[in-house]
Amino acid sequence: MYVCICHGITDRAIREAADRGVDSLDQLACETGIGTCCGSCRELAVRILDQATVASPLLHLVAA
Repeated sequence: MYVCICHGITDRAIREAADRGVDSLDQLACETGIGTCCGSCRELAVRILDQATVASPLLHLVAA
């Protein structure tokens, strides 16, 4: 699903960024540009990032 229409950023891209260690909106914005244009995507982006950040360590435990 597209989260940021301005930059074409999807929820998958946010989850992939979380897997790389991104854990804040500022970091996510630096890597992807999300939330840097109109800003209407920020709230949803943070929710997805928070969920992915919580889930990410658990996935690494399962994969190990």
